[in-house]
Amino acid sequence: MKTIICDIDGTILKYFKNHYGIINNEPKVLPGVVKKMNNWENDGHKIILITGRRENLREITEKQLTNIGIPFDFLIMGCADKGRVLINDEDKVTKAYAISLKRDSGFENIDWASVGLK
Repeated sequence: MKTIICDIDGTILKYFKNHYGIINNEPKVLPGVVKKMNNWENDGHKIILITGRRENLREITEKQLTNIGIPFDFLIMGCADKGRVLINDEDKVTKAYAISLKRDSGFENIDWASVGLK
């Protein structure tokens, strides 16, 4: 089992420039996201979603994700998105990876096996 930490806007949902866009537009899930995230959920992985969205958007964010069918264990709100760094220890195997996706590209053309996922 792995812990998957994933951004929301521009990564699993189409990016809107500001919170007004998030509130006033239907969320658009990106290609391959729902299927892949449900596969990870079914494989027993923990899914943590992280976003720069403010805490006051938690309720609408949770509704959007649930209605679309995106599973998650934790939702971390209000994290600056000017750069995120994952720090982890390493032993005989690499235990932390990072994948940077082109905004709004979806999950279909990613080599998930390179980071130990299917």
